[in-house]
Parts: sequence; C-alpha cells; structure tokens
Amino acid sequence: MNTSIVKPGMSPSPVDPAGAVRYEILGPLRISGASEGPLIRAHKIQVMLAVLLIRSGQIVPIEYLTEEIWGESAPRRATAAVHVYISQLRKSLSQHGAPDDAIVTRPPGYLLNVGDAGLDVYEFEQRVRQGRDHAWAGAHTEAVESYEAALALWRGPALSGLRDSPVINAFAAWLDECRLEAAEMMIESSLALGRHRAITSFLYSLINQHALHEAFYRQLMLALYRSDRQADALRVYQSARTILKEELGLEPCRALRDLHRQILSGADLSNVVPTSGAA
Repeated sequence: MNTSIVKPGMSPSPVDPAGAVRYEILGPLRISGASEGPLIRAHKIQVMLAVLLIRSGQIVPIEYLTEEIWGESAPRRATAAVHVYISQLRKSLSQHGAPDDAIVTRPPGYLLNVGDAGLDVYEFEQRVRQGRDHAWAGAHTEAVESYEAALALWRGPALSGLRDSPVINAFAAWLDECRLEAAEMMIESSLALGRHRAITSFLYSLINQHALHEAFYRQLMLALYRSDRQADALRVYQSARTILKEELGLEPCRALRDLHRQILSGADLSNVVPTSGAA
C-alpha cells in the first residue's frame, strides 16, 4: 500500500508564510498562528476551508465549493454567499497572522496558499517517510521514533465534524487509513526490536477500535507468542475468526491462518519477516 500522504492536488504550495499559520486537519479542523484569532465556528465556512486545504495550491472553482457546502440544496444566491464566506475566512485567517495572499482569487474560484510547513498532513507524511527509510535500513529504533512522532500529530479522526461533505468524507477516510498503516509499521519495527511485551496493550486497544483490521491480530498473536503466551495468541486468533465470520462472513486471511498453524505446531517464530511495508 502506498503511504504517501500528499496526493495529486495536495502538494505543498511554493508560497511559505514563514510558519505564521498552521492548519491542522488530523483531528477536528484547527488553526494556530502567530496571533490568537477567534475560532471559526460557522459550519459552512469550516467546510469551505477544509475543501480549500484538501486542494491547497490549486484553484478550487466556486461551483465546486458550492456543491461541497450545500450539496443539492444550494440556495439561489449560493455564489454570492461563497464570496461572503471567503471574505469572512480571509478576515479570520488575517487575525491568526496569515499573509494577505493566503487566499487568492483566481478565476473560476479561489486558491489557498498554506506554505511548505503550514499543514500538519505534510509533517505527518514526512515523519512516516523517515520511518520507512529507517526501517528499510534496519534502524528500527529510529523508525519507531519517527512513526511515534507522526502518530502524535493526530488529535482524533481526521476532520471530525465535517464529514457530511462527500469530498471531505472520502479524503478524511483515506487519511484515517494512512494513520492505521503508520501504526502497523511502527508495531512491525517494535517487533523487530523485540519489544513484544511493551506493545501488547497497545495492540489490544487498536483491535478494540478496529476489529476488522487483520494485520493487528497477526501482530498481537506474534507479540504474545514471542512473550511465551501461546494460549493467549491462539485465543486472539479465535476471536478474530469469530468477528470476521459474524461481520463479513469470511475466514481470516491467509497470513493469519498460516501464523495460527505455526503457533499450534510450536514453530520458532523469532525471526518471522514482517509483512507490512515497514521493513
């Protein structure tokens, strides 16, 4: 799976406002800046800002913003309303210390400049990339540190409270998957370091939140088995099998079934090669 966080249309803008304003979408939408401006409370303006951030560095047509804000229920004067919202957003960003050209009018719409370090997603992508590079080089201690720094940027589900917009919902769901993948790779590097007991509680927590994510079951089974908890590892498999059958009508994936057979046979799994992109 590709873990790059910056997709086409999301590359950092060449304009850097000297770090004056930072936009955070790895959780509820939040703005921090050199100046403490008022919170943006109007839902429609939050949606508009989120869409502009998702398409940062690109011109976003007014009709695109209209569709994301109102869907099929746009008022007759929706275009005029968008202009008003943009004006209000510019004022709010200015109060946070953003430059005058943070939002640029470019027919047929608007463009938001966030700067190379102005969006938490960019830092997340950088930390994940560093973690992958360290893991590939066998530097798993450094890899874990990079992944942990990436995951620490999250404050909750991406753009929570704004997922009634189709584009925001799809993009935020994709970011949430990237978060899970970063956690998976961090755990693989932790397993490579022999930190089996240290990560079991974290894995139980992840499984409780993401019961259909089979990779976490595999990692927990391996961590328990390497901690001389064979019976617990087998119970984890049975739990995974029950949940997958009840929720999806499916048997566990091949990797999980193979690991189950190896644990049953008492195989030496001290040098099992990670299956994720972490190493």
